[in-house]
Amino acid sequence: MAGHSKWANIKHRKARVDAAKGKIFTKISKELMAAARQGGSDPDSNFRLRLALQKARAVNMPNDNIARAIQKGTGDLEGVNFEEIIYEGYGPAGTAIMLDILTDNRNRTVGEIRHIFSRRNGSLGESNCVAWMFKRRGYLAVDREGYDEDELMMMVLDAGAEDFAAGDGVYEIYTAPEEFETVKEKLESQGVTFSEAEISLIPENTVEVDNLENARKALGLIEALEDHDDVQSVYSNLDVPADILEKLENE
Repeated sequence: MAGHSKWANIKHRKARVDAAKGKIFTKISKELMAAARQGGSDPDSNFRLRLALQKARAVNMPNDNIARAIQKGTGDLEGVNFEEIIYEGYGPAGTAIMLDILTDNRNRTVGEIRHIFSRRNGSLGESNCVAWMFKRRGYLAVDREGYDEDELMMMVLDAGAEDFAAGDGVYEIYTAPEEFETVKEKLESQGVTFSEAEISLIPENTVEVDNLENARKALGLIEALEDHDDVQSVYSNLDVPADILEKLENE
């Protein structure tokens, strides 16, 4: 089956950088607040909140932090009202970038994001300039160790997934957004555990950047955007070959 393994490997690299910089609790708190504000505090009836809770527990976020964020979202505690925005732009070597934003000050955020793009060899674009290059899909990552590829693929297909790919270190599973929970629950019932599970924007096609300097610049832009407090997620069609990624990891 077709896949997007190189994109996912870059995504995992960004996640490690993000966690190392201590941003993860802040970003998840915002997502918990936004989810609770949108759909209430009951995760059984609020799919977005369920996903946010899974992210919080995966990084061992304290229960008190989780509860406060949800209470701020529902208005039980005083909190900030966040506006949800999607920004789009271009990175080095013709790559496309989309951002999920949660901000309490749109004017401040757009100025700061535009500055990051321009300083890092990219440019902030107009609405829908690159959105057509991405499709919203469910994404599940399974660590390769302990799983037979053929057996897992059959389980994934039987569970109703759309796509399966073997990446470096992980198996990647893609679903229709509305089938995400069903596929996840079916696989969990068979003992499959996930290192990542979310609804994401997946590039329909990727842009391979096999020049070391261009790859460094493109990843530098992505990481700078990830580091911004108002950026919840960064999506890109950047595809960096494994040997170039390894060189960059070892720098």
